[in-house]
Amino acid sequence: METIIPDATLMEQVIKNLPSIVMLTNEEGVIYCVNNLFYNQLGFKNNEHADLPIATINPYFSVNAWKKHWLKLEKKKIHEYKAVFKNEAGKYFHVNVIDQFFSNNGKSVIYSIVTTEHFSMKYDGISAHTEKIMKAGGWKLDFIEDNFTVSHELYNIFPNVTKTNLHPDRIHRLFKKENIFQELFNKVRYEGMPINTILETKESPSRYLVLMANPEIQNGKVINVVGVFRDITTDIDKNRQLKLYKNIIDNAIDLIYVYNKEGKLVQYSNSVPEKLGYSRNELDNFSIFDLDSHIKEPWWDNHFNDIITNKALQFEWMVTRKDGTKFPADITANHLVHNGEDYNCAIVRDITEKKRNNLKLSQAFEEIRVLKKQLELENEYLQDEMKRKINYNNILSNSENYKDVLKKVALVAPTESTVLITGESGTGKELLATAIHQNSRRNDRTLIKINCATLPKELIESELFGHKKGAFTGALADKMGKFKLADNGTIFLDEIGELPIELQAKLLRVLQEGEFEMLGGIKTEKVDVRIIAATNRDLRAMVEKGTFREDLFYRLNVFPIHNIPLRERKEDIPILAQLFLERFATKIGKGFKRLSKKSIELLMTYDFPGNVRELENMIERAIILENGRVLQPGEWIPQIKKITNRDQWKSFEELQKEYIVQVLEYTNWRISGNKGAARILDINDKTLFAKMKKLGIEKKIILKKN
Repeated sequence: METIIPDATLMEQVIKNLPSIVMLTNEEGVIYCVNNLFYNQLGFKNNEHADLPIATINPYFSVNAWKKHWLKLEKKKIHEYKAVFKNEAGKYFHVNVIDQFFSNNGKSVIYSIVTTEHFSMKYDGISAHTEKIMKAGGWKLDFIEDNFTVSHELYNIFPNVTKTNLHPDRIHRLFKKENIFQELFNKVRYEGMPINTILETKESPSRYLVLMANPEIQNGKVINVVGVFRDITTDIDKNRQLKLYKNIIDNAIDLIYVYNKEGKLVQYSNSVPEKLGYSRNELDNFSIFDLDSHIKEPWWDNHFNDIITNKALQFEWMVTRKDGTKFPADITANHLVHNGEDYNCAIVRDITEKKRNNLKLSQAFEEIRVLKKQLELENEYLQDEMKRKINYNNILSNSENYKDVLKKVALVAPTESTVLITGESGTGKELLATAIHQNSRRNDRTLIKINCATLPKELIESELFGHKKGAFTGALADKMGKFKLADNGTIFLDEIGELPIELQAKLLRVLQEGEFEMLGGIKTEKVDVRIIAATNRDLRAMVEKGTFREDLFYRLNVFPIHNIPLRERKEDIPILAQLFLERFATKIGKGFKRLSKKSIELLMTYDFPGNVRELENMIERAIILENGRVLQPGEWIPQIKKITNRDQWKSFEELQKEYIVQVLEYTNWRISGNKGAARILDINDKTLFAKMKKLGIEKKIILKKN
């Protein structure tokens, strides 16, 4: 390949503008050469880096540690690792280091590329290289006249050397290989052979001089010799640097391109064919348009002009390989001027791993965001639960009958089995569900509670399984359902018999497979949830009528617990009544301390169709109506009718209807609010409306008489 830019200028500028700190360190662990970025990022002044021990910026490298590192690099040639550097101010920061081992002119060196995210990746344009003037000094030795003359410039080349010592018979003492000079001079003097060689001086630092000498011959004899010494130390150093820079660039991990204004690829690093899959023969004839078919001439012209204007551009790009695959890259394009022509020196860094790490980081942040949102929802849910009236602080019972119920709770709680709690309304099914959860292996998570009877039919699916934004009218944002909120915990589905038949299949899938789709979503959600269900309805009868799925019933009925009514555990009435008395007396601000013996006797004769909830509401009403320290019988105790005929027995629904009507009449048919019937009955307003509709209770309209 014909190289348009063959000298060291390009190599120096490429090294200066690599988007990394560059250091050259010798075997003794001394940094003796760095690029400009070293000063900018580490805070050292330009004259401070000379003979800077590596331990100054990398405290890890003791003398022994550096020796081991050197031997490792000498064998391995290249090593990439992470380190902690210290800048001039004493501040520590993390860096990535790529060390490469080189032998240059018989000397070994470790070339280091150091990158860190803490520093800016913007660089100034490539500065112009200052050329040094080389001087030459001549001499002539006339054998006929035995005369030796020298030019003035020769004294500049050999300062403090007398003319006598500049004579060819003596000057050989100034060079390291004296015998070579003497042999060459004898050949030109006695054999008439011209001299053109390079000599190294003994001084420190040594210099390199070109010696050119031509003889003048007459009649077969040399009559004089004319010679020139020219100091080429700068050229030698540049050639060495050129070789070093060429080695560095060719072995760089980054892809380095040099394009002219027409887009012709005039130089590239070894990493280009290795990374892109092209052969050198292909690349030698390529332009930017061959490497990227998406780039057209108008775009390239504008891009090149932008580089000239801004001196340097940094941007991301998708680089295409020969096989058509692509990878993301960070490109630093620098403006380079050489011999009056403009060039684009592009340094391309593969950022696939960086993108992958950013993606992982983004996914991690998203997971954190989702977990945070879930935690916020759980906290919000707990706050709502705290605002609700809690029926019991714990389960109180002296009843022998109730011990069997509590025994079942103790047996099933540590397992993962699904539990179905049955029983009349007001028996405390939710309290049993709480006890099961608190004594399970999932008690570190929230018990999520949902009443299937209180939710509108059209919203229950969204409440249980969540919905995506736009899934239905009013769905203005994504919503997490209760099943997702209960993941790795327990969900309590109260009034499961009220669940619409069309949603029962979806609930069955969660029970069997642990998966579901959000309303309006396409992604299958996975959950690990223990389900506790409760109902006051006869699910077997519902299965026979076709209003409840048989397969769902059997999946729920793994471990049934029947919560007995209060009339079957009357021994608990006194202690529960006392508990409610103490609670509401404190809450309402009255001084009741206990119930009278007569009050307890009357309560024990009542069957409590509303069970524990009815007892609780009864005591609260009594405290509102009565005064004193001992609660005596009064209007708060319901009239107990003795039933003498079997036909006088009423169904549970009839008793419910009568009781609800009594409470409604007491509240003047006010349903909601602090003085409403729903508050006394301790049920949701919507639940009371649903009950009234189901039982055929209609509000009485009382017309005032004129």
